[in-house]
Amino acid sequence: MFPVCVDRPEDLPLQRQIEYLQHAMAQNPVAEAVMAVAGEMKLSGWYLGSGAVAQTVWNLRHGYAPAEDIKDYDLVYFDPDDLTAESERRVEEQVAARLSESGAVVDVHNEARVHLWYEKRFGRHLDPYRSTEEAISTWPTTASSVGVRRDSAGFVVCAPFGLSDLFAMVARPNKVKVSQEIYEDKVARWQSSWPKLRVVPW
Repeated sequence: MFPVCVDRPEDLPLQRQIEYLQHAMAQNPVAEAVMAVAGEMKLSGWYLGSGAVAQTVWNLRHGYAPAEDIKDYDLVYFDPDDLTAESERRVEEQVAARLSESGAVVDVHNEARVHLWYEKRFGRHLDPYRSTEEAISTWPTTASSVGVRRDSAGFVVCAPFGLSDLFAMVARPNKVKVSQEIYEDKVARWQSSWPKLRVVPW
């Protein structure tokens, strides 16, 4: 088994970083359950991402339980053929029903329809995403712009900014879409739970 106690996983070669991340996620039974359900449902282009990944790693690096203080699990997929809110909500309800015994709170989003509500919510125009991977590349910090899944190819990672910031516990703004206010609010909340997190100013 991979030693999650490695002092500086951010210094490992990329393939070893991926192995480290795979082992880290395996320590979080809720994350594993969400990935199993998403795989069974065969959601198109799906990933478990953002806080579910970053905070699992940070928990382990702080010596906490793997699922500690993770309020919800972000599950994203990509279905450009059905952009209705009803369809997205139906998928979320199906995921919740399958995970009812785990107590997991899962936020499910079809990244193909984000542009339909983004401007109203955040006051910024958003062109339609072309893939889940493109969506992940716009998430608020480099450390949390990471998605993982398990499929026939094995453990798959989407990390457009690499994994070093994640493992080094560095919160660095990804300014593609996030505003300064949202970034600063997010990292302040994160630091209260993970005090070893190093925040890069806006």
